[in-house]
Amino acid sequence: MKENVSQSPPPIVRNRFERVRELFTKHVIPSYGRFELVLSHGVGSHLFDVNGRRYLDLGGGIAVCSLGHAHPAITEALVEQSSKLVHVSNLYYTEPQGRLAEALVDLIGPGKCFFSNSGAEANEGLFKLARKFGHDEGRFEIITATNSFHGRTLAGIAATGQDKVKKGFEPMVSGFRHVPYNDLASMRRAISPATAAIMIEGIQGEGGVTPATPEYLLGLRALCDEKKLLLLMDGVQCGHFRSGRFQSFQRILEGVPGGEKFLPDGVSMAKSLGGGFPMGAFWVRAPYADLLSAGTHGTTYGGSPLACAVALRILDVIDEEKLAENARLIGDFLCEGLEQIAKNYPQYVKTVRGMGLMLGFELAPDIASLAVEGKMPSSLLASRLQEEGLLVIPAGQNVLRLLPPLNLSRGDAEEGLIMLERVIAKLGA
Repeated sequence: MKENVSQSPPPIVRNRFERVRELFTKHVIPSYGRFELVLSHGVGSHLFDVNGRRYLDLGGGIAVCSLGHAHPAITEALVEQSSKLVHVSNLYYTEPQGRLAEALVDLIGPGKCFFSNSGAEANEGLFKLARKFGHDEGRFEIITATNSFHGRTLAGIAATGQDKVKKGFEPMVSGFRHVPYNDLASMRRAISPATAAIMIEGIQGEGGVTPATPEYLLGLRALCDEKKLLLLMDGVQCGHFRSGRFQSFQRILEGVPGGEKFLPDGVSMAKSLGGGFPMGAFWVRAPYADLLSAGTHGTTYGGSPLACAVALRILDVIDEEKLAENARLIGDFLCEGLEQIAKNYPQYVKTVRGMGLMLGFELAPDIASLAVEGKMPSSLLASRLQEEGLLVIPAGQNVLRLLPPLNLSRGDAEEGLIMLERVIAKLGA
């Protein structure tokens, strides 16, 4: 049950909020549009602010907190491994990195892994893989999709198919072009003699929670085989069992003829991989797994014993607690609830989409109560939901994402739907 918390915090708590915000104003680069909320701690699917108010977290740190907050298995792994070995660099072998690479290969297919510190770095590694692959033939171009998101580095924003992330950073890194998502004909037309690879997300996240169709995935694989291109998949947000399978393409292609043979040539990973501990990785299929030989790519921190021990423990918990199945069951329950809300309030909710515990709902256009100059309707609604005690993640102008922990309970899912509908119902007031 919710704690009985006064709507007006006592001065000492209010002062603490202002003190923290002042620290950010004075000392933190203002590159984020932050919600008016200072969080202090969390447990499971819940977070608490400095006033002690509880929030149901259906944003999961933007798909990061795969086991929720303060999970004991992560704490145990951190303490146990930190008492042995935290970091030695990649000049030496360590068992946790080798074991994690083996585990990821077993989950995807024959190949090898490289470990980084973030999703952006993982994608950078795949960009370099594509350049190395096509170098001797003068091929360097990577085709990505409109509304895609591939990171905030200079190459990442060049790869991203959203103009808003590019503004102010021109000229763009060359070698990237964008075509409409789920449009195989457009992809075929875009291929040039300079093209080395195609990169897509199995489910576009920042672009509005849009899954690839089975036909699109299978068509891309055939097209890449025909044109001798690499097929790269950004699984940073939609991977790590969020869809109900390890990678979203595995879920999308379940039961589809030919789907069981599908494999991309490279997959980037991060977010849920470390459950909140910063880490990323990319997997490369044989025979391309040895293209990045010694001296061609590297990282100081990537694949540390500490990071890999945490990731291994998370995989154990996901397996032991059957969290892939939970992502399907609770995801279906949430999706049905969202669809019912859309049916009850079609003037406010336009569509619901996604799979597993990666869901989005698109707002109807021109909602008067969410029309504020300079503000996105999605962010305005996210703020209203926050006031209700529910945290979700905006995705562009009109879409909100639900990216909760993989161990989200049925009770918490029910509570989230109740709060969501309560706020939606008030949009016309």
